[in-house]
Amino acid sequence: MTTSSGSTLPAPDLDERYGRTPDSRRRGRLIAWGAGIAVALVFLAWVVWAGLDGTAPKLEVRDTGYQLTESTATARFQVTVDPGTAVRCAVQALNEQFEIVGWKVVDLPPSDERTRGFVETVRTTMQPNTGLIYRCWLP
Repeated sequence: MTTSSGSTLPAPDLDERYGRTPDSRRRGRLIAWGAGIAVALVFLAWVVWAGLDGTAPKLEVRDTGYQLTESTATARFQVTVDPGTAVRCAVQALNEQFEIVGWKVVDLPPSDERTRGFVETVRTTMQPNTGLIYRCWLP
């Protein structure tokens, strides 16, 4: 390349001009390795967390019916849980507007059976429309 005065300028180093130097390549490799290690650590942590969760007892609850009176709701339900595991359940009664008009927490003792049926009666503050299990959990 020549200037208007006739002197020649050195040709620009295009790699350096556009950031393709050995330092930038090394930096790119370090960033890639760091990102790969971070992804591997997150995956490993998830595998350990998910693996430890598999030892918890499984709990299933199913409503099987209900009976109503003027001031009570009787809920029938089945609980399936590993033998020897205690369970706590909340039974609720709802009116026609789906408002809670009765609520009761019951403790179900451990048993040798996996699936058991229960009947619980809940007193209500007004005429109920249904009686059912709200939720069960392991105490």
